[in-house]
Order: sequence, then C-alpha cells, then structure tokens
Amino acid sequence: MRGDSHSKMVETSAEHEHEHLHQHLVLKSAIFSRLLLLAMIILFRTLLSPYDTSASLNPPCLTTPNATLSSPLQNAVVWDSVYFLRIAQCGYEYEQTFAFLPLLPLSLSLLSFLPTLFILSAYLINNLAFVLAALYFYRLSLTLLKDPQIALRATLLFCFNPASVFYSSIYSESLYALMCFGGMYHFVCGGNNLAVLFFALSGCARSNGVLNAGYLCFQTMHRSFHALFHQKRLPLALQIIFVGALRTACVFAPFLAFLAYGYYNMCVGRSHDDIRPWCKARIPLLYSYIQSNYWGVGFLRYFQLKQLPNFLLASPILSLALCSIVHYAKSRPQTFFSLGFLAPMEEKSCGVVFLSGDLSRSKEAGSVGKSSSVRVEEHLNLRRRKNVIKGDVATVPIESESAEAWPGYLSASVLPFLLHLGFMASTAFFVMHVQVATRFLSANPPLYWFAAYIMAYPTKYYRWGYVIWAYSITYIFLGSLLFSNFYPFT
Repeated sequence: MRGDSHSKMVETSAEHEHEHLHQHLVLKSAIFSRLLLLAMIILFRTLLSPYDTSASLNPPCLTTPNATLSSPLQNAVVWDSVYFLRIAQCGYEYEQTFAFLPLLPLSLSLLSFLPTLFILSAYLINNLAFVLAALYFYRLSLTLLKDPQIALRATLLFCFNPASVFYSSIYSESLYALMCFGGMYHFVCGGNNLAVLFFALSGCARSNGVLNAGYLCFQTMHRSFHALFHQKRLPLALQIIFVGALRTACVFAPFLAFLAYGYYNMCVGRSHDDIRPWCKARIPLLYSYIQSNYWGVGFLRYFQLKQLPNFLLASPILSLALCSIVHYAKSRPQTFFSLGFLAPMEEKSCGVVFLSGDLSRSKEAGSVGKSSSVRVEEHLNLRRRKNVIKGDVATVPIESESAEAWPGYLSASVLPFLLHLGFMASTAFFVMHVQVATRFLSANPPLYWFAAYIMAYPTKYYRWGYVIWAYSITYIFLGSLLFSNFYPFT
C-alpha cells in the first residue's frame, strides 16, 4: 500500500510538473507570436506606402471642438482601429460608430489622458489580452480533451492562427477571445457564475459574444431533462430552468443595454423630421440597421459573382470548420443528431457540460471517477502516439476513425462547441461579408482541436497537417503585409 501511495504521489507530481512546463511553453509561444507579428507589421509599414492615408486626419471631438487629438503614431492606425480609437476619445458621436461595441473603447479610454502613449497603450492592451487568452485556451483544451500533447498543439495553432494580425492590432479580437476562452474554461469546470461574467463581457466586445449564452442554454436543457424524466423531480427541473434563464439573461443584458443606449442617443429628444428610420420600427434594433444599411449585411446579399475572390479567401477556414463538424457527426451520429440526449450516460455524467455532480453522482464518487478516467485516458493517448511513431498502426484504429482514435475530440462534452461553430460558420457564409470569416471564426476552439488531432496521427493525415500550417503562415504573412498598409484583407 505504501508503495502504491508513493508511486501515485510521484506520478501526480510528474503530471503537475509536465503541465507547468506546457503552460510555460504556451506563455513563451504566445509572447513570441505577438512580437513576431508586431515586428512584421512595423517592417512592412516601413517598406511600403499605405494605400489610404486618411487615418492621420483626426478632427476634434464634436463635444470639444477646440481640443486636438494628435498622436505620434496616428499614421499607424488602419481600418476599424480608427473607429475604436475615435470612440475611446470622443464617445459614440455618429450612428455608424454603434457597430463597434464598447469593451475595447472603454479599456482604451482609461488611457486617453496620455495622448502621446495612447496608441502604444492600445497595442499593449490587445497583445496582453491575447497572451492571457492563449493561457486560458490551453487550460480549456486540457480540461476537455484530457491530453496534454493535443492541448499544447492546439494552443500553438491558436498562437499562430491565420487571423493573427488582428490580435496584434487595435481590434476587439483579443479581448473577445480572452472573454470567450475564460468563460468556456470556467463553464466546463463548473464555475457558472464566473462563466456568465466572462460571457457577458464577450458580448461587450463583439455582438456574437451573446451566442455564448448557448452553452448555458445547452446545459440547462440537459440538466432539466435529466431532473424531469430520469429523477422525476419537477420542482428541481423548474429550478434549473429558472436559474438557467436568469444566467442567460445576464449574458444578454450588457448588449441589450448598449442597444438601449444607442436608442436614447439617436432617437430620444429628436423632432419627427430628424428621427432615423429604425427609431420608428416596432422593435428598434440599431445594430441590425447599421449592419444592413452601412455594410450591406444580409441573407445571401453577398452572393454575387464579383465577390468570388472573397469566397475563395474564406474557403480555408470554412472548409476546416465543415470538416471538423462532419467528422464528429460521422463518428458519433447518435450523439450529434440527438443533440447529446442519446449520448452514453457515463460521458454525460463525467463533466458539468451536461449534468452537475449532484444530479449524476456524489461529489466524492465523481471526483474519484473523474481522476481515474483522466489517468486512464492520458495513458491510452500516450500509448496511441507511441504506436503511431513506431509504425504499429494495427494497434491504433485510425483508418476506422473510431471514437477510440480521437478520444477527447469525439467526447460528448465537445458537442456544444461544435454546434456553436456550426452556427457561426453558417452565419459567416450566408449572411456576412464572407471574407470576415477568417477572423470571425478564429476564436472557436474546435478548429484547433480538430487540426491538432489531424497532426497527432501522421500515418493518414500528415499532409493535411502541413497544409494547415502552410495556410496559417501564408495568411499571417499576407495579413501583416496588406492589412498594415490599409489594403483589403479579410
């Protein structure tokens, strides 16, 4: 008994040390990737002349017409960065500026009293947020996939993702990713209150952040179903639905408050002749009106022959999203098409995505079962990788693409993440400016998990691994070259 206890302590200590080394590598990779992107942006901006130089024209705020908003780095501001900086300094002055949500401008406004360091501080905030997002993403991947090597590989793919240039610019992608990954991590770990806070803040960074409420709805749906039909406890089911609805409302609340603020600014106190058309609508949705009226966003409105190059530009990320979903659906059709209701009970009860510990088993039994299953799964993952390296394909059923070959990615707990990805990919393809899909989908974990598993089994998929890395490197190069000089890129 003493020997077994000692060996378990040594094994646990080794696992903690291994995880610490991986987190250290993630931290160094995230910092290195941001320094590399910033260096490339500075290099290409120095070598080439920008296509549009109007960003340097920064007139005074409407509320303070005599104040100047000059900055030594104003020429480095491109594309939507102009709007974010303007909102941070002057607030929401014009109708179209309400297309940009307030989390990044509010973060920047705290530094607006330092005009000489204002833009530099903006870059610092976003790049720091990216590093924190990478750390959260690794912890999320490790918790769900239960494979340190796959989690590390997926995080490295995120650090060098095709939309990297936006994460190192004055855009909302970095803060959005931080809030999304942070919320997802706390969600799968059972910290629903913290998850709600992070998800609500993600809705303050980008409008699609409110879709993260879907994770809470998915969990509520399964827990209430289990309480009602398995435990026959109607009061408990009603309590779960009430709490889930309250948490979902909290996620939507900041975005709805922002829309109300826009309505107050643009509609209240104006004469009938000056009032905007959307103010008279039965449900006055400012954000939808702006996207449709100023950017031409709408269902199938981008399906034009002249937009074919943009569809080609977005095709790699959309193809990767489609393959990740189709592979899961083909491997686990019963789980996928039943929305997890027909998933094996042992999968549903081992994590909080479906059932809470008090619904499935006691806390003690749950913790023991979880720790033992994690150790067994990590051992099997290690054995599979060793067999692949040795060429012993017979012991690893890769050709059948069974659930055993992709244990973490094909678990039931990954399903809500794939449903989220599918909805966002469909929206990007059918409704949005499709070229935006590269950065719109860049904070979706299943993309990196699927790619990481492809690279983990080189006997069949090694060529696709090279293709994915080549795709990322090419888009990082093109993004740094084109985007930084005000040329169109996603």
